[in-house]
Amino acid sequence: MKSQITNALSDFFFEYETPRQVLVRNRRVGVVCRLIQLGVLAYIIGWVFIYEKGYQSSDTAVSSVFSKMKGVGYTNVTGTERIWDVADYVFPPQGDSSFVVMTNYIITEGQKMGNCPELPGKHNCSSDADCEGGSFKRTGHGQMTGKCVNTTKTCEVLAWCPVEDDNNIPDPPLLMSAENYTLFIKNSVTFPLFEVTRSNLVEGIDNNYISKCLYDQEDSPLCPIFKLGDIVKMSGFNFETIAKVGGAIGIVIDWTCNLDFNVKHCKPMYNFHGLYGNPDEKDKARASVGYNFRFAKHYMEDKVQQRTLLKVFGIRIDIIVQSLARKFDIIPTLTAIGSGVGIFGVATVVCDLVLLYLLPKREFYKNMKFKYTDTQTQVKHSL
Repeated sequence: MKSQITNALSDFFFEYETPRQVLVRNRRVGVVCRLIQLGVLAYIIGWVFIYEKGYQSSDTAVSSVFSKMKGVGYTNVTGTERIWDVADYVFPPQGDSSFVVMTNYIITEGQKMGNCPELPGKHNCSSDADCEGGSFKRTGHGQMTGKCVNTTKTCEVLAWCPVEDDNNIPDPPLLMSAENYTLFIKNSVTFPLFEVTRSNLVEGIDNNYISKCLYDQEDSPLCPIFKLGDIVKMSGFNFETIAKVGGAIGIVIDWTCNLDFNVKHCKPMYNFHGLYGNPDEKDKARASVGYNFRFAKHYMEDKVQQRTLLKVFGIRIDIIVQSLARKFDIIPTLTAIGSGVGIFGVATVVCDLVLLYLLPKREFYKNMKFKYTDTQTQVKHSL
């Protein structure tokens, strides 16, 4: 028993096993083998290394976005002239990555709390029995008092009076001048894995350049100042259409960087996408077209609280940062090479199947490839 254990350990540590190889001179099998190996080699070089960059590690960025609108708008509604600046038409005003630029509005001035009739169509009535006191209607403006107003044939409500009438949207939009507003975007990204920080104000963009440039896909692709009309156009929308009822546009800042080269070549690319807003062009959600919201400015007059209500139609802009940085790394490189070497074994498996099961001389090849032993014969010899 001791000698058997010793022999087993000796065989394990001091012997090397290698598979038996048979050289088959067959043109068909040889061509199939080389074609498969060539295909695997093309896959490793073309797909894994060139297209998928299998020799590099990757990282996504931590980013921040700051935005600033500039421009002045002018309206003249029923003889009332007004100038609109940034504080009036941008919501919210903090310079976030998502904001709304007002392009059209419906204004209801001098509202105060009281009893007044609903709009026709909101809750029609023929008698007080049709107006249940203390109840609400989802599309109404307030709480019903239980009275039917004979002059309008609608229920009386406790609400901010006079109630808003938003059935007629101004056309053309009141703030068509918004087409000339400009948007300044400041974006900073950091790739933690590679300890690289970049800004869209890349080399060559200084105060003098910013004061004169305007983004153009061909002539000034790195300028961080955009004309609102150009943004709408590049997103595939018509400005007058989207300005009337509002809509949404996505500005994508794409940081795709190969850090094997100098970091100064890591620069942003801007893409513009129309999300919704033009019913005749892209928007399929016909039940709720455009983008709008309401806000009120409250004030006191003769010790009575009043408000001016604005239904705002605007262009919502969402600035989205997408990023991917790559850099050479020995670990994924060795992993990709090892996987490729393993895939080469497919050629051997396929060729063995052809040799052993498809060719006319398959029995001959089986005898050459496999060595058969007879256990009973070995037992007799040992005895």
